Amino acid sequence: QVQLVESGGGLVQPGGSLRLSCAAPGSTFSIRRMGWYRQAPGKERELVATIISDGRTDYADSVKGRFTISRDIGENTVSLLMNSLKPDEAAVYYCNAKAKPFSLWAWRDYWGQGTQVTVSS
Repeated sequence: QVQLVESGGGLVQPGGSLRLSCAAPGSTFSIRRMGWYRQAPGKERELVATIISDGRTDYADSVKGRFTISRDIGENTVSLLMNSLKPDEAAVYYCNAKAKPFSLWAWRDYWGQGTQVTVSS
C-alpha cells in the first residue's frame, strides 16, 4: 500500500498564504499523478489542483492564478502554494495520488488523512 503524509495546514488570515506538502515515502510503487482536494463542512469534496508525471497541471477555476502546484518526482512529494486565501476556502485538504505498487496490476487512488486549513481573522 501507498502511504501519503500531509503537512502544512493551519490558521491563516484572509489574503494570506500557506504551503501544503504531501510525501509518499518508499520505492515499491509508481506514481502517475498527485494532487490536492478539499472538503468543507456540508460540501462535496472538490478538486483543487493536480500534477501528472509529464508535468501537466490541472487547477480548479476558482484557484487559477493564486495557487501553484509542484512535484518532486525523485522524492515523490507534491507541494501546493496557496496565495490570497479566502475565508470560503477553509476546509480539510486531502492529498491524493494515482499509484500502482509494483506487486499489483492496476492503478488506483490513494488518500492522505487530511490537513485542516482555516482562513479567518
